[in-house]
Amino acid sequence: MNNKNLDEIIKILKSITLQNQSHNIYESKMVNGLKYENNIISFTLELLPEQLKQSHSIKKFIQEKLNVVNNIKQVEIILTSHKSKKNPTINETLKPAKHIIAVASGKGGVGKSTTAINLALSLSKWNYNVGILDADIYGPSLPKLTGINNKPQSNGKKIIPHVAFGLQVMSIGYLVPEDAATIWRGPMVMSAIEQLLKDVNWSNLDFLVIDMPPGTGDAQLTLSQRVQLSGAIIVSTPQDLSLIDARKGLNMFKKVNVPILGIIENMSYFECYNCNTRHEIFGNGGAKAEADKLGVTFLDAIPLDISLRSTSDEGNPIVHKEPNSDIAKKYLEIGSKILKKIENDKKQTPQIIQ
Repeated sequence: MNNKNLDEIIKILKSITLQNQSHNIYESKMVNGLKYENNIISFTLELLPEQLKQSHSIKKFIQEKLNVVNNIKQVEIILTSHKSKKNPTINETLKPAKHIIAVASGKGGVGKSTTAINLALSLSKWNYNVGILDADIYGPSLPKLTGINNKPQSNGKKIIPHVAFGLQVMSIGYLVPEDAATIWRGPMVMSAIEQLLKDVNWSNLDFLVIDMPPGTGDAQLTLSQRVQLSGAIIVSTPQDLSLIDARKGLNMFKKVNVPILGIIENMSYFECYNCNTRHEIFGNGGAKAEADKLGVTFLDAIPLDISLRSTSDEGNPIVHKEPNSDIAKKYLEIGSKILKKIENDKKQTPQIIQ
């Protein structure tokens, strides 16, 4: 890192004071996670609710100020905003479980939802009380994966989650018709996700697995910053294109200080039982190489398999229907690794006495 350039960056940030504020954006703690690597400046900018209407112009103004830094290639600013900190229950209402795990991918079509529900089932096999939240508002998969399509009931105050295979389960797909097009703007999506966390009667959960929307947009950032995540799992296929997007998702979590529990390579290979040959249809080993490169845990490689596909389509995931199968055992082993990593991270994190 070029310390001279970093000093210049901080100096520029200290020179910027937004309208109706008495302190600059750096000293007022609006800038978080500042990094300068490979001639790229990146940080999160915390805006006040009343500044959101000018968020685009604010971002553009700061980028233009920083573009004068010598040899700068790019200025990446992630905009975020929280409600007033005067509300003392905000963290409490957005922590429906002792541990919350995000299962994410940089793009769709990599088997993230199938991975999420089988991981939730694997954690429940260790006698934990586990729930799963389908946070993909535009393409919910949980109704299909659980075989449940009816609307959940209410206790008068909160929605009661469905129970499938011993898991507490909730999805926007239970609340809207399967063939209905969900045409919502960003704020509506984020509001819906928060309601699925706050207004659902999650009961004594040890773990809540969140099947994240694909990509790295507003919904993902909101979940990453408004929910107290114990960690994130990245799902990718071996293809370079998928790995590029997975890397973006991983970097997003790092920027908001969410621990990375590991990477799973899905659709890693196909085992032909007739010819007894392994076929690497999408390549192989790319996710492991990426994990090694980025210094994160490689959790396992899951093959393309007819049973994995058919059990998901039937609404009876493989860890529940075929618990003794090789693939189910892989998910159970991944669950074991996740539990150990969370426990180790907990031991290494200083406990704050309030």
